[in-house]
Amino acid sequence: MVTGSLRREEGGLRRLLASMAELFVRGVPVDWSGVLPADAAKSARIDLPTYAFDHQHYWLHTAQTATDATSLGQAAVDHPFLGAMVHLPHSDGLLFTSRLSLKSHPWLGDHLVGGVVVLPGTGLAELAVRAGDEAGCGILDELVTEAPLVVPEQGGVRVQVAVGGPGENGSRTVEIYSQREDASGDGETWTRHATGTLSDPASNRGPEFDFAAWPPLGAEPVEAGDFYTGLAEQGYEYGPAFQGVRALWRRGEELFADVALPEEQRKDAVKFGIHPALLDAALHAHTLSGATADGDTVRRPLDWNGLVLHAVGASALRVRLLLDGSDVLSLEAADEAGGLVVSADSLVMRALSAEQLAGSGDSAVADSLFRVDWTELPWTQGAAPAPSWAPVASAEDVAALAGSAEAPAVAVLQAVGGDGEDAVLALTSQVLEVVQVWLSASALERSRLVVHTRGAVPAGDGVVSDPAGAAVWGLVRAAQAENPDRIVLLDTDPAAPVSGDGAVPVLGAVLAAGEPQIAVRGTVLSVPRLARATAQVPDAAPVFGPEGTVLITGGTGSLGALAARHLVSRYGVRHLVLASRRGPDAEGARELVAELTELGAEVSVAACDVSDRDQAQALLASVSDEHPLRGVVHTAGVLDAGVIGALTPERLARVFGPKVDAVRHLDELTRGLELDAFLVYSSVSAVFMGAGSGSYAAANAFLDGLMATRRAAGLPGLSLAWGLWEQTSGMAANTDDLTRSRMSRRGGLKIMTLAEGMELFDAALGSEQSLLVPARLDLRAVRAEAAAGGGVPHLLRGLVRAGRQQAQTGSARDGELMRRLAGLPAADQEKALVDLVRIQAASVLGHAGPDGVRPDTAFKDTGFDSLTSVELRNRLREATGLKLPATLVFDYPNPQTLARHLHTELFPDGGAAAPDVDEARLRRALASLPLARFRAAGLMDALVKLVALGDGEPAIGALDDADDETAIADLNVDDLVQLALGDN
Repeated sequence: MVTGSLRREEGGLRRLLASMAELFVRGVPVDWSGVLPADAAKSARIDLPTYAFDHQHYWLHTAQTATDATSLGQAAVDHPFLGAMVHLPHSDGLLFTSRLSLKSHPWLGDHLVGGVVVLPGTGLAELAVRAGDEAGCGILDELVTEAPLVVPEQGGVRVQVAVGGPGENGSRTVEIYSQREDASGDGETWTRHATGTLSDPASNRGPEFDFAAWPPLGAEPVEAGDFYTGLAEQGYEYGPAFQGVRALWRRGEELFADVALPEEQRKDAVKFGIHPALLDAALHAHTLSGATADGDTVRRPLDWNGLVLHAVGASALRVRLLLDGSDVLSLEAADEAGGLVVSADSLVMRALSAEQLAGSGDSAVADSLFRVDWTELPWTQGAAPAPSWAPVASAEDVAALAGSAEAPAVAVLQAVGGDGEDAVLALTSQVLEVVQVWLSASALERSRLVVHTRGAVPAGDGVVSDPAGAAVWGLVRAAQAENPDRIVLLDTDPAAPVSGDGAVPVLGAVLAAGEPQIAVRGTVLSVPRLARATAQVPDAAPVFGPEGTVLITGGTGSLGALAARHLVSRYGVRHLVLASRRGPDAEGARELVAELTELGAEVSVAACDVSDRDQAQALLASVSDEHPLRGVVHTAGVLDAGVIGALTPERLARVFGPKVDAVRHLDELTRGLELDAFLVYSSVSAVFMGAGSGSYAAANAFLDGLMATRRAAGLPGLSLAWGLWEQTSGMAANTDDLTRSRMSRRGGLKIMTLAEGMELFDAALGSEQSLLVPARLDLRAVRAEAAAGGGVPHLLRGLVRAGRQQAQTGSARDGELMRRLAGLPAADQEKALVDLVRIQAASVLGHAGPDGVRPDTAFKDTGFDSLTSVELRNRLREATGLKLPATLVFDYPNPQTLARHLHTELFPDGGAAAPDVDEARLRRALASLPLARFRAAGLMDALVKLVALGDGEPAIGALDDADDETAIADLNVDDLVQLALGDN
């Protein structure tokens, strides 16, 4: 009888006891007294750690640095919304900085617009007035709101209030800005929310209205019991903190209200000039004027004129509003004793649209939708003569170059797609074979391969005439990520003439530019750079609607099902065809159909291999003429992870089927149809971060190129190169934690939730681009990796400025490692190399230090795969200057073995190593020799130079004047020091 003690997702005590019980009931004797002692009920059972304690401490030690505002040269501001202030000496202005979040100000969560938390307009007014107080300008003459300030559900938002210097009449400008706390920094702009003018207050005036007689004579009471229920029906979303209206009256064009803060907010009232929730509640009575929410908009107090705060700290108000039309009113409010608290000459109630909210704050669109720009380089930057070069067309050509007496500096591979069903696969396979041999040839380590395509990228006019060449770009981009500085991608104008030998006239300029990817159009050199994309134009017509049919390939998969639900619930699509290889038999297909049907959609699920042209044609023919095909969303795909050296044409073909072949068939078969949308799911790996997924990057790059071809032909076409999805099923679920960590460090990729993905989907639909990159990027992580010596990926250099790197102890470039090792005994050399390997391995794996990489533990047991092995090889090659194969980690399977190999390569004859000698014995031997012996042996000059390595200059005269027969042993310590340093 055999049973296991571990199962997937079951490895604890419960599983072990269950297995023992299975044995017991089948007759196997079990000593239960040892497993469950008699006093088990009285004793506590605790779980042991799954590995031995390694005595690492993780206490958080606070750095001993002063971080309060005063110590940082700022002035503290006693205000809940404003943290610190700094004077601007050049303009006599002021700058206030702060941070808002739902954690620090939870009551803000009760002010929602369209389901989004927005700082009320009264909060913007409070910021401006309080800043004006510090500048001696307490009247807010004008404040115009330009954009809502959205407070994110998670994290916070940085806020700055800038007060300008005094003008001729003493007035000052005021501007309020914000930036998402998780903004990447470089390239991330601040949003200006409001701008206005402050002036010096005149003498305080009394109220124009007598608030002592309350309620006002002749005012008719208005039922306030269900006041906020009515507002909710109109589209206003006020939580308890903002439900301050206690009583309402009306008299002609005048509205009166009693408002008060809830008990929970009263304690904070004294900290504000006037609490924003209280002032906001004071304006709620304006809804009695008959102005209600209009469509998807609600009216809020957004523009202020003549706002004056007469008293501070109020927690309850008597309010008088005087209407001037439906959207303009004036305000006076007093305390319960009738003393004036706040007044405004006029304020305008304006609408906030859903589009304004979508682009203003807690939206993935704000910082997660990118396009690829082709940025022009100055021609002078690349002016240089062409180096020696040789054409290659096959793996055999590369092998011949590697075996030649002198390898050329550059080899050029022409990669232009042909015609036919398999043209894309044939070209990509050819390039793959050449690249593989090139990267494995140690004789070509110092040479560069230029892969030359024509019309493969949308530089210049945005046209891609060779989508097969685009696939080559995806493949080679992955090879570049795995093998830096070995390959250059060059794309030229397909209309430009080509000489018979395939020479590239601009080759010298291209190589001198120092860019791994470059396009030439005429005399213009341009390079790809990621840039933030403009969100959807508010007036753009909806792409999807209820009339036609939408085909979703991969429709029963995780991403396809997500798209289907979104199209039905968000856009009202009522006719769907979901195609997948298994069709109705796919896991979860029936449940998905039931869900979509309940939402009002008519759904057809088809078993179809779209990579087969006949099946694709039959699928399209099955669409009803009553609801013709209006949109295609292609989400199907197969992920195949593997470094460039491990790929084969067969592996390429497996990935190309559901991507290249399927989309090519759909493109050709729908050209005669009136489509509103042709949208394909691509991957960020096709643009950058393709290391370890060359075949997948190539297939998706073809999609990117084909969509550019469609756009140029006037057809709909959009490729979405998605970043990392948060998924537990489908292709994204195959991305392990190590890969995610690497992609985060090098490319700044963060996990994207399904909701964020669909928000980006919506924003992308209105774009005129053929390629967009929806991805959450942590550009701070990229900058940190660059500072540590990792460099900034070229594609991200438009978003991240490469800062100064950390000072290094030495590198292969200056021979510091060799100099350090040369002075050590052989055993210490090996130990130093073991430490080097462990440190670099830990960095690749994302560990905090080398302790997690033991010298004798196999790399594969610590989590290394083919991609991380290549990354470790690259790091060790940089550190040692050695030519190292991509199979290094597999040939030398643990740090100790690898370090011995590095030692052998660095010191092939063993002579460079310092001998293992007894230091005391050596000193005694040297001390016994007279100085004349050193001179006779010709060693005196060397000895003097050795002394010069000390802190002082050598005293040559002191040595010459010494008695030739005087032995070093005869000198005492003082004499030896004097001998070495002379008169210094």
